[in-house]
Amino acid sequence: MLKILQELMRPPPGMAFDFSQPPGEPGLAPANGVSWRVFANPVTLFVGGVTAVLLELAEPSVRTGVWEHSSFARDPGTRLRRTGAAAMMTVYGPRSQAEKLIAHVVRVHGHVRGTTPGGVAYYANDPRLLDWVQATAVFGFSEAFHCYASPLSRAEKDAAFAEGVLSAGLYGATGLPRSWAAWKALLAATAPGLEGSQILADFLRIMAEAPIMPAPLRPLQRLLVRAAVEIVPEPVRSLPQLRGQGLRLGEATLVRAIARTAARLPLGDTPQRQAARRLEKPVADT
Repeated sequence: MLKILQELMRPPPGMAFDFSQPPGEPGLAPANGVSWRVFANPVTLFVGGVTAVLLELAEPSVRTGVWEHSSFARDPGTRLRRTGAAAMMTVYGPRSQAEKLIAHVVRVHGHVRGTTPGGVAYYANDPRLLDWVQATAVFGFSEAFHCYASPLSRAEKDAAFAEGVLSAGLYGATGLPRSWAAWKALLAATAPGLEGSQILADFLRIMAEAPIMPAPLRPLQRLLVRAAVEIVPEPVRSLPQLRGQGLRLGEATLVRAIARTAARLPLGDTPQRQAARRLEKPVADT
């Protein structure tokens, strides 16, 4: 189990980084804030990442852009690691390097545009779409942590969104919700345009079958995917492609046990520990 968790935390080729350098440089997120705790748990990061993608794929313009211009369908494991590594940088990385990485992503997204099957033009750097993508990511990661690792208070849920405002703004998401109530308002406003699709079903199948974990642990992988579906909010949770794909009786307890065990295991020199050394901060309990 320890090796699998360490593998989930491993960045993809070309994205390895020493978060302990340069000494003293602050990051975009506050040291030992809620985000530092949330991003330290590899189990809930995986679950929350899948939840976020399910919400993204329910939005037609985001879905078309993601599916036609990324490697999710071909290589979901590497794509998830790339996304995770970028998120780690915005939470634990020194600000100069985080800004550099975000600027690169913005430049790449500048070339991503097209038309949905419904005839709607989209542009990846559209602030409306960026707000949704950034908000669903904060929701997914924090809600997975809350449900399966350690409960978050309402104030801590608010803080999770507030801590992401700076990095989201650099991506171009100028309207990221700054609180849990603002997230609920965005979800309600976006809900009428959310829809099911074959791509949602394909994504769930890919995540269940892709060799992200070794073959003997593929049942665990499928369990964590079901845990992600379980926390998807309405109205997306009731879409035909997700209906019946959540956790089965007793499985939530098992996922919590796995996530809480992960928090106690010696995962090695994680980005959180490296960042704590850079800032000379003790690592808070997760």
